[in-house]
Amino acid sequence: MGFMIDPQALAEEERRIRELSRTVDLALLYLQAAPLDREQAQELVRRVRAKAMRLFPDKAATFDLIYQPRFRRVLVKRFGLN
Repeated sequence: MGFMIDPQALAEEERRIRELSRTVDLALLYLQAAPLDREQAQELVRRVRAKAMRLFPDKAATFDLIYQPRFRRVLVKRFGLN
């Protein structure tokens, strides 16, 4: 018996991926340009991660591997965080 792909499930997965990608991209732009202090910037990153966990509940490690370094680079560049 072959592997069956549910087109609706696939479409939903792709929608969630696009939503997360847009959220991350907008947050990164906001972190670079908005008048935020360090705590506000870190809170934004926490909120984006929380949204990612709502969209993909079992993928915390994946978020940390893919997106966390991007956020860290922006925060280090802007605030000199180590």
